[in-house]
Amino acid sequence: MMKKILTPILTACALLCSGLQISNAAATTRIAVIYTEADDTIPGSFSGVLGGIDNLPGVEIIRLRLADPSADVSRVLLAASAVSSTLRIAAAGGTIGPIAVLYPDIGEPYRSVFSKIIEGIEEKAQTKVSSFAVGANFNPQSISSELKRQDVRVVIALGRNGLKAASALDREIGVVAGGVLSVQEADVRSGAILSLAPDPALLFARLKVLSPKTQRVHVVYEPRQNGWLLKLAKEAARQHGIELVAQEAGDLKAAVTIYQSIFNTADPKRDALWLPQDSTTVEESVVLPLVLQESWAKGMPVFSSNVSHVKRGVLFALYPNNVELGRNLASSALGLASGGNSKGVQPLRDVLTAFNTRTASHLGLPRSAMQQNFDLIFPEQ
Repeated sequence: MMKKILTPILTACALLCSGLQISNAAATTRIAVIYTEADDTIPGSFSGVLGGIDNLPGVEIIRLRLADPSADVSRVLLAASAVSSTLRIAAAGGTIGPIAVLYPDIGEPYRSVFSKIIEGIEEKAQTKVSSFAVGANFNPQSISSELKRQDVRVVIALGRNGLKAASALDREIGVVAGGVLSVQEADVRSGAILSLAPDPALLFARLKVLSPKTQRVHVVYEPRQNGWLLKLAKEAARQHGIELVAQEAGDLKAAVTIYQSIFNTADPKRDALWLPQDSTTVEESVVLPLVLQESWAKGMPVFSSNVSHVKRGVLFALYPNNVELGRNLASSALGLASGGNSKGVQPLRDVLTAFNTRTASHLGLPRSAMQQNFDLIFPEQ
C-alpha cells in the first residue's frame, strides 16, 4: 500500500521541483502528501514529519489523509485538483508534454503586450513552452508539422491571428484562447477563452468605492459584440446593489441617439455611465467626444473598459495585467492537458486600474477615493 501511495507523491514532488526552475523564487511551493489513517497512528510518523516540513519558508504541505486504505489515489488527486495545477498533472499520470503559443507577428505597442503575456505563460507553465509568431500569410501545414514533431498537445492562441492559426490545427490538439475581446465559442474547440474585457463585477466594485452615491449605471452596447458580457453585468449589478440600465444599439446613429437621451434625463448624483469595449457604441471619433463633453458639463461619472479613455477624461478604467493573464492562460492549458474541460468565454479578472485625478476633483469625489493606490494616473505627474 505504501508503494502505491508514494508513487503519486513523488510524481507531484518531481513536477514541483521542475517548476521551481522557471518560477518566481518568492512563490509558495505546494507539496501534496497522501497517507492513510493507519499510517498516522505510528508515533512520530507522518503528522510530526509533515509539521516540520510545513514550517519551512515558502513551503506549503497539502495533506490528503485517506480513511480507506483501498481508496483510489488518482481519484483523491482529482478531487483536490482545485488546489493547484500540479495536482491535476499528478492525477493525470505525469508530464503533459510541451505547450505551444501562437501569437500575432505584429509591431509595437502590441508586440510588447503579447511578450508580457508569454512571459507569464513561461513563468507558470511546468513544461517546455514553444512560441510561434503568426503572420497574415502563415502556413498551417508548416505549423502543424512542427507541433507534431514536438509532440504538442495543447496550444495557447493569442489574438486573432493566433486563433486563426489554431483553427487549422488537428482536432486532437486542445486550444486555450486569450488576447481577444470575444469570439464565438465554437471557434475554440476544447478550451477556455480568456477575454480582454474586464469583469463587470470588478468594474462595479471599483465604482462603488470611488463614487459611493452611484445607484444606477447606464450602458449602450451592440449585442453581437457584448451580449455575453451583459449577461454577467446584470448579475454583477444585482450583487452590488446597482440598477443596470442596458440599451442595445445596432449602429452608430442609434448609439448617439441613446446617449443624448441618457444625458438629457440622468441624475449625476445617482447615475454613472459605463463604456464597454464596443466598436459600434463606443466609437472613438464621434461617441467618445460627445460622452466626455456631456459628462463633464453634467458632473456625471463615466468609467470604461478601455484604458486609453482615462487619459482623455474618463474617471477610471480597468485594463489587463498581462503577466498575470499569461499565468492564468498557462493554468488553463495545464488543466486542459490533464483532462479538464473548462469551456466558454471568461471575462478578464487579472486587472490593473487607471485613474484620472482631474476628473475626480471635478466630480467632487471623496478625498478617500483620491488616496487609493492606482497603477496608472492621469494627468501624468
